[in-house]
Amino acid sequence: MKNNILVYLSLILLALTACKKNDYKRDGGPSDPNVNLSTYDYLKSNRNFDSLVKVIDRAGLKDAVNGNVTLFATTNYGIATYVKAKKYQKSIQLGTENFDFGIKDIPAQELNDSLKTYLFAGKINRDQMTVSGKLYNSLLGAIPDVQYLIKLRRSYDYTQYVNYVDYVTYTKVIGTRDDQEADQSTIPDSQKDKAVDCQTSGIITTNGIVHVLNGNHRLFFNAQSLGN
Repeated sequence: MKNNILVYLSLILLALTACKKNDYKRDGGPSDPNVNLSTYDYLKSNRNFDSLVKVIDRAGLKDAVNGNVTLFATTNYGIATYVKAKKYQKSIQLGTENFDFGIKDIPAQELNDSLKTYLFAGKINRDQMTVSGKLYNSLLGAIPDVQYLIKLRRSYDYTQYVNYVDYVTYTKVIGTRDDQEADQSTIPDSQKDKAVDCQTSGIITTNGIVHVLNGNHRLFFNAQSLGN
């Protein structure tokens, strides 16, 4: 009886370990990366992206999102904090916080230009990425002193399950790459690169690829005050 229990527990542990290994390889994503939906429809079908869909609609970028593109998607929380920061800036101008403010109140062109920095031509999936990374221009086009680095960040935090874990990382590179500077402590704050890992990567839609950014990422790397 004792032997049977030990065997049973071993099988459970083996199953849990296998699940964790698969999850880490997919950054916590689903085991089947294929969704039989366009990128826009996939976002619209998932409550985590309700606010992102509103931003896309306001920016007039539905067709672009449904093109042959790779999208780094921001979740509702990251957009909520962005809108809160924008409202606080507006409240300073108006001298009051007692007013309605939302995505509808942010200029469409501003959202259009900014959201394009999360869109890249073609399908860029995990198997095309390396630890050293590659620099890209987004759909916004060439920006002086700014490019976007897409790479795998290797972590050894889960060695009890796997040798290492590679997280897809999206980085806004300002000037030169910080990771290639001899002394990063000398880089001014205004010139420091801004990086965020993906919590889920490699979602394959009928037209492109979606990588979901960490939930704590605020839209457009906005760092303005949220007020009280």
